[in-house]
Amino acid sequence: MAFRSLHPQSGRGRQAEARRNDLSVLEAARDVFAAQGAGAPVSAVAERAGVGAGTLYRRYGSKTELLQRLCVLAMEQALAAAGEALAAADPWDGLRGYITTCVELRSGALAALAGQIETTAEMREVARQSMARLDELVARAQAGGRLRADVTALDISWLIEQFSRRPPGPLEEAAERGVRSRLVAIALDGLRARPGLVPGAPGALPGPPPDRQDYTGRWTP
Repeated sequence: MAFRSLHPQSGRGRQAEARRNDLSVLEAARDVFAAQGAGAPVSAVAERAGVGAGTLYRRYGSKTELLQRLCVLAMEQALAAAGEALAAADPWDGLRGYITTCVELRSGALAALAGQIETTAEMREVARQSMARLDELVARAQAGGRLRADVTALDISWLIEQFSRRPPGPLEEAAERGVRSRLVAIALDGLRARPGLVPGAPGALPGPPPDRQDYTGRWTP
């Protein structure tokens, strides 16, 4: 399934330009925080984005405001990807497209900020909407018999987070992208339904499913 670009370049006026600038900073922040973790300075994000740190502070006021805005933008992209996935005629194609799009965007890269910044009402609301859509995507794929029955929406979320991290050591971007594509293909194959699979049987997923409170509770400073 081919999703449209989630990096909009069209549009006119200051609002469209501001959003394009925001997305450029978001991509830079993903690179920086995926590589350096939550302690990365704003100056590193600014340098990666090709702007001055003073420019970022004039726009956002503080590092916290900047990071809160970037988290919202990242979740909005995942929300848009989920909306396109739900519109797909084939539930499995929709889920696969959602996962590959989110991995390409490194949607989980800002998870390094969990517990480091205060969550806003907007962040919580967008996160709620995003998780609700992912729940629906998973239910659709399982009802269609394409996704294994013991997989949960949180399994998908954690999977995307893992693929959002940068591997240790130097690696050319093309080589990294190639490795990531292969591993995502392996992971997707592991998500496919296994007819007759029951909990505890050989091939079933080990341990209990992820806990939603553990997943969301990380964001409480």
